[in-house]
Amino acid sequence: MAGGGEAAAEGKAAEGGEEEEEDDFGYRLFPDRNKKPQSFLVRSLFTFHNRCQLMLRMTLDTNPYAQLLLEAMKQSGCTVFNDRHFSCENCDGCVSGGFDSATSQIVLCQNNIRHQSHMNRVVTHELIHAFDHCRAHVDWFNNVKHLACSEIRAANLSGDCTLMNEIARFKFGLKGHHQACVRDRAIRSILAVRKVSKEMAEKAVDEVFDACFNDLEPFGRIPHSKTDAKRAYRDFQNRDRYNANL
Repeated sequence: MAGGGEAAAEGKAAEGGEEEEEDDFGYRLFPDRNKKPQSFLVRSLFTFHNRCQLMLRMTLDTNPYAQLLLEAMKQSGCTVFNDRHFSCENCDGCVSGGFDSATSQIVLCQNNIRHQSHMNRVVTHELIHAFDHCRAHVDWFNNVKHLACSEIRAANLSGDCTLMNEIARFKFGLKGHHQACVRDRAIRSILAVRKVSKEMAEKAVDEVFDACFNDLEPFGRIPHSKTDAKRAYRDFQNRDRYNANL
């Protein structure tokens, strides 16, 4: 998988000879990826799946973070379709979602996403990966720095590290806390989906941190709240109108 989910747990680092093991790129965390899809009737009757679909629709229709990203991807030539590009599936307990670059699909972990605000963050986090996949030549599977950059951007711009979310995790501070949160969550996401040592993940994140932390596209700012995201979405729409009039 290109990226781990918003709630990725601490990944297990490979040590010694374990680094030579074949990397499954995190697909072990998404077992339904290799299963035959269930019928529409069965999926409709499955409570987790139905709830996941309803929350996804609410996010896409009302969340300004997601709406801005969807519009930006459309303008970049990568229109997102609900039925094609999102998939509600059962996952390992340590992840909430992932972006599968091989199929250009966002996986939403229906057994781990239990409330709307969580769905909003996961969809936004994974849409940032999808946006990066659309606009850049990201080597997800062979270049850990590329993965690190997208994970930094996703943690920085999705609302993962807002003050309220960090307080809920019993992690909060003052000066530089947002940057520390972004760095920590990027490292954890890499460890969840790649068989690399913690030292390697930290090195990759640190080497690209400044450039990727300051890459604020398509928001143009760090949206610390839904109000910030609404302003960013409005500015994005106005920017498009301005360019159209030039």
